[in-house]
Amino acid sequence: MKKTAVILTLLLITGSTACNKDWTAEQYEQYVSFKAPLDGDGVTPIHIRYKPDGLVNYELPVIVSGTTNNKNDLQVHIGLDPDTLRAFNDANFQNRTDLYYKQLSQQYYTIPDTVISIKKNENTDTATIGFTLKNIDLADKWMLPLTIEPSGGYTPNPRRNYSKALLRIVPFNDYSGEYSGTALKIYLKGEENGAAIVSSTIQTYVVDENTVFFYAGTVDENKTDRRDYKIYAKFDTTTREVVLTSDNPDMNFHVNQTVNYSVEEIPDEILPYLVHRYVTINNIDYNYTDYTSVANATIDYTVRGSLIMERKINTQIPDEDQAIQW
Repeated sequence: MKKTAVILTLLLITGSTACNKDWTAEQYEQYVSFKAPLDGDGVTPIHIRYKPDGLVNYELPVIVSGTTNNKNDLQVHIGLDPDTLRAFNDANFQNRTDLYYKQLSQQYYTIPDTVISIKKNENTDTATIGFTLKNIDLADKWMLPLTIEPSGGYTPNPRRNYSKALLRIVPFNDYSGEYSGTALKIYLKGEENGAAIVSSTIQTYVVDENTVFFYAGTVDENKTDRRDYKIYAKFDTTTREVVLTSDNPDMNFHVNQTVNYSVEEIPDEILPYLVHRYVTINNIDYNYTDYTSVANATIDYTVRGSLIMERKINTQIPDEDQAIQW
């Protein structure tokens, strides 16, 4: 019995020592990757505060994987990757070219340093991307496709979603985002007492710091001619009115009453650092004509009701784009 106990003790000590030695060695490869988590559409939305005359910087993390610290001074090269964007569009939209993501035009961004220095024993750094988004038209879906380019001294992560970053550009202001549309009713004109069409959500897009646009009725960004059905909503911070306009006379857009809005911020009852910010648009009442859905025919609609958007804001996070729980 004593001999057996001694043998077991020696085995335990040996095994423990071996395990400790294992953990001092690298368990995986030290690949270089972006930190760009994908959403349900297979892209990485990045939210950029709209500033009409200013540059907004976004910091894209670049990381070295592994269980031990980075062993070398690295010079990581960042480049554009139109080929991956092209393959993504082909795979997801095929012949629906109107739904393709467009590569962000050079006028809207700068990458001051395309070589990122990650020092020995450090595992992260960031690539700074500067955005100037004045006059960008969000009827198009804009993408900035980036890649970690191979170079001496490091290996890009072989998994595509780690060495590539498909950054969907989402400018925001105080009024843009996803509104609940359940209280907004869409009727055939003249049938306002009948059955209504309801969209669960209405997406709004930045035009400038106090203006957004959305699509009329049930039109959304999946419609081929969506840009012909834009409705602009300008928020007057003094009168608390929302001025609705259209720049397409063929839509026969007409507003029937004054539209107003309210903003309310309510602290969370359980999480004291969390604030719920609600933007409510009331008294929506407009008419428009759908002149493209049916060949050689037009359909007139009346849209009435309200919209509400909630933003959850973490007051402990100083960076606004990260404080908002998108």
